[in-house]
Amino acid sequence: MKTKGKLFLVFLVMVILLIAGAGIVIYSQIMPASSASADDVRFEISQGDSVKKIALELKNKGLIKNDTFFYYFVRSPSIFQFLFKNETVNEPVVLKSGIYHLNASMNYAQIVSILSSGQQEYIVVSIPEGKTISQTGRILEENGICKAIDFILVCHDKQFLQSYSIKGESAEGFLFPDTYFLTSGMTAREVAELMIKTFYEKISGIEGFDIKTPEKLYETVILASIVEREYRVEEEAPLIASVFTNRLHHNIGLYSCATIVYILTEIEGRDHPDRILLEDTKIDSPYNTYKWAGLPPGPISNPGLVALKAAANPPKTDYYFFQVADANEGRHVFTSTFDEHKASHNLSTKR
Repeated sequence: MKTKGKLFLVFLVMVILLIAGAGIVIYSQIMPASSASADDVRFEISQGDSVKKIALELKNKGLIKNDTFFYYFVRSPSIFQFLFKNETVNEPVVLKSGIYHLNASMNYAQIVSILSSGQQEYIVVSIPEGKTISQTGRILEENGICKAIDFILVCHDKQFLQSYSIKGESAEGFLFPDTYFLTSGMTAREVAELMIKTFYEKISGIEGFDIKTPEKLYETVILASIVEREYRVEEEAPLIASVFTNRLHHNIGLYSCATIVYILTEIEGRDHPDRILLEDTKIDSPYNTYKWAGLPPGPISNPGLVALKAAANPPKTDYYFFQVADANEGRHVFTSTFDEHKASHNLSTKR
């Protein structure tokens, strides 16, 4: 009996040592990768990333010691919870897509708390006035938000357009140009929705927009999209809008070079031309305002507030023409008759 007792005692001691050893190993692996103050590391989780992939990336960046233990901690944090004093991780843990800042002095509980908080770094993206859907899509892709093709497809989705009472074939003209705070986890649809909602918020402060039917609103946006691409000096935008409005009232072609550029770059996929050629003005397209009177079938850009205000409330003038007077400043001279227009053209040519 004494021998059996001794063997049992030895066995018990060995089990305790094994458990203690295993505990020490586990403890060493789940503690911070660095005990010293560490620099922050930018860490990104993409939409659909698995916990295993995230754990491996954390290890590769030196933020944790063991990706396998981290994986099991995320799946069942209560197993290791007793090791982290005064820190609680609620189950189930959901690691959210986004961009975060972590450092190697953080333990599992701290890292998981940040990655599941959704309080991530924003990507600041500026969309300039006058950009098209395709140009906006490229800006979004370059900034790591979403693929350009996904954004373009969403902006042409009929059900999506109907949900916002957009009467055209695309969301062109309704993607308000602004500075946006986005995240890498956003879908193309979410970004488009944000831009369209911003558009409606902005026009709510413009006199006259609130009484327009969806059809009249669409016509105003088309006009604004042309004004956006024609003006360079802010105070001239209303005058340019008045020229186009006067021409529309008398069924005179708008003769806008901006619409020709839209045909060449957006419809025919060519590079932006250095100048418009006579043959370009003869292209058979409903967007060709040299060939057809009236507004084109849709917007040619996404206008900002200046152009939208000008198109919504153009001043009453007797102007039917405008001509570049100073190419460097982008200023124009406005005239009422064709003879005056020719005279201004000759004057600008001599400068």
